[in-house]
Amino acid sequence: MCGRFALTEPSARLKEFLDVVEVEEFPPRYNIAPTQPILIVVAGERQQAGSNLPERKAMLVRWGFTPSWVKDPREFPLLINARAETAIGKASFRAAMRHRRILVPATGFYEWRRPPKGAKEKSQAYWIRPRKGSLVAFAGLMETWSSADGSEVDTGAILTTAANGAIGRIHDRMPVVIRQEDFSRWLDCKTQEPRDVADLFAAVEDDFFEAVPVSDRVNKVANTDPDIQSRVEEAAPLPPPKAKLADDDDGQLSLL
Repeated sequence: MCGRFALTEPSARLKEFLDVVEVEEFPPRYNIAPTQPILIVVAGERQQAGSNLPERKAMLVRWGFTPSWVKDPREFPLLINARAETAIGKASFRAAMRHRRILVPATGFYEWRRPPKGAKEKSQAYWIRPRKGSLVAFAGLMETWSSADGSEVDTGAILTTAANGAIGRIHDRMPVVIRQEDFSRWLDCKTQEPRDVADLFAAVEDDFFEAVPVSDRVNKVANTDPDIQSRVEEAAPLPPPKAKLADDDDGQLSLL
């Protein structure tokens, strides 16, 4: 699951990391929440100079995927995540998996370790960031929803996979990370079918991320200052790493 994330790098750094034509300036965002606009990258129509690869384009979409066939989004669940392993077989995501794969840049994400039912222990929030480098790109899907009056809304979701051993101590799902060398292959929906990029869905190695315990201030959307990423004392220590967990939920978000 990925229910909150952050993007705090300047546009110049994003442009270099993503190799996009242009990225507009925007302030650091420390607590990005569902329904808010998020920055994404898509394959453009024009080819890069001196290459047969398409240019990459950065744009904003609403975080909360709405399939094109939905008549009233108010009566449709908020899809902020899609299970990478089964998205191609789901009516909501099938078309986007084939035709509208995207990158979602981030500097990290937040996750919550929930205590067992009946336990007195409180939930513990974690700020999960790459150990090496300050930027990461999550796999995502995009869809443009059109209303009856002709207005359009671009929407997106982040793909998740079964957690690796380290993140599995906190939650059984984690975002799919696309490495820089795989950006073009993931975004290429013309020659790369979903089965051709399925190998990218594997969870990153256990030491890719580090998990920093943070306060429950991140639970509140209004808290958007850097202090929400400050380390706090854990309510209880994390258990030892465990093997990759079974993939047995339905991929829908249970909000905070």
